[in-house]
Amino acid sequence: MAFTFQINNQVKFNHDQRLLEKATQSKPIIHYRDVVPQAIVELVKDSTKLEGWGTTFIKKASELPNLRLKRDQRVILDFGDHYVGKFSIDLNSAGSPMDSPLFIKFKFAEMPAELKHQSDDYDGWLSKSWIQEEYIHLDVLPTHLELPRRYSFRYVEITIIDTSPKWQAVLSNPTLISETSVNSKDVMLPNIKDTELQNIYQVGLKTLEDCMQDVFEDGPKRDRRLWIGDLRLQALADYATFKDVDLVKRCLYLFGAMTAEDGRVPANVFTKPRNLPDDTFLLDYSLFFISVLDDFEKFHLDREVLHDLYPIAKKQMNVALNKIDQNGHLVIDDDYPVFIDWSNDFDKDTAGQAVLIYTLRQFIDLAEIMGDQEIDQYSQQLQLLISYSQTALYDPAQGLFISGSQKEVNIASQVWMVLAHVMDDAKNNEVMTNAVAQLFPITGIATPYMYHHVTQALFEAGLSNEAVKLMKHYWGKMISLGANTYWEAFEPATPDYSPYGSPILNSYCHAWSCTPVYLIQKYLIGEG
Repeated sequence: MAFTFQINNQVKFNHDQRLLEKATQSKPIIHYRDVVPQAIVELVKDSTKLEGWGTTFIKKASELPNLRLKRDQRVILDFGDHYVGKFSIDLNSAGSPMDSPLFIKFKFAEMPAELKHQSDDYDGWLSKSWIQEEYIHLDVLPTHLELPRRYSFRYVEITIIDTSPKWQAVLSNPTLISETSVNSKDVMLPNIKDTELQNIYQVGLKTLEDCMQDVFEDGPKRDRRLWIGDLRLQALADYATFKDVDLVKRCLYLFGAMTAEDGRVPANVFTKPRNLPDDTFLLDYSLFFISVLDDFEKFHLDREVLHDLYPIAKKQMNVALNKIDQNGHLVIDDDYPVFIDWSNDFDKDTAGQAVLIYTLRQFIDLAEIMGDQEIDQYSQQLQLLISYSQTALYDPAQGLFISGSQKEVNIASQVWMVLAHVMDDAKNNEVMTNAVAQLFPITGIATPYMYHHVTQALFEAGLSNEAVKLMKHYWGKMISLGANTYWEAFEPATPDYSPYGSPILNSYCHAWSCTPVYLIQKYLIGEG
């Protein structure tokens, strides 16, 4: 996890105002909708749900005003589905005259298990300021309270910390004003006969919807940022569903407008309170700028966008190609690492090499459209990279790719070499067949981001049955544990896993996990 946490605050950035203005022109309209809770519930032990906690119905949410709440009493409101937005509520007093302030706490949760964790117990490396809870004193009632922050949640727990012995708090009209730039009801659902795959698709669609805000956010709970690795997968999912090309265009322009002075695209950018690039740089993420641009042009040819951003794409490729030796081996260093996945427990050299091949193929596609006079040089570099991969990184005895000085065999190396089509179709099938036999069940990987690439590699290698089986095992398992949207991190063998030391900081609606909608559409239904 800490792999992505970099401090490079001495880096200087460009701010191309012309490109930033084009990003602003593609800014989406946010749609707002009033949503009311469906029920008052309470937490119950449920061994089938995340961390063993579920909810049970207590009474209708319409009965909330009939409750008289005093010190240490609480209610949990269930909105019935996952939403992103702002919360408001009316508060009043009952009983004797109000002789003290109301001290009240609001805690918002995407999953019931979050409500069992106390923020005081959290001691992880990620800031506890992301915990979705508010403590408020109110001196005068009645009042209409509008909480200023935006939350990502299904449940809100309201605790009366104190009133006085003479009066009680009365709550009414709890309302969520949901926010998103799209509406899943506008998407024509594909005809999926398999009920489990149908559910997997719909939860993926909801995940994508709630992450499509002012930009493609990585997660509406946290970090609420535009990360290019997430963007690449979100854009593919978007083309299969909402087809919102303007939002993709906006995100491309934001990255293109704010490169470092040496030309590198940052791994992520902020848009509030102003457009600002982060000082984190990842080689594969910078290269994925090329992927996002090429995928965009293949879906929606826009010569203006390509003309504006091709020089930036070319710079990413040139920086990467300067890191290959005379044999065609990509030499990765700590100053510009590859991400591949959160885990640092496997060697990433071969996967990084494959990402470079994958994106170089896409860059050559763009270069052909642009009529780049240097295209032959890039084609020669591609062949050099492929030749080295086939002769030095592929082990015929194992039928698998090796990585690093220890000749490690890991799932990421196989997956990315298959996605990069370094071998022919028959050999790709053999590689992934061997990977299933020797490296499944998958261990050491806990992100839907990496599981997406494993699943896609299975499809690309012609192992559709194994791909569907993995989708059901991974994304289907999240649904069985109570997911309304897909999670940032999930390890089927250890469902309670958190990269932050506590699930209270986990994002249970995360962009890079929405891709079953793309995989199902592309490989099981057909893009046409």
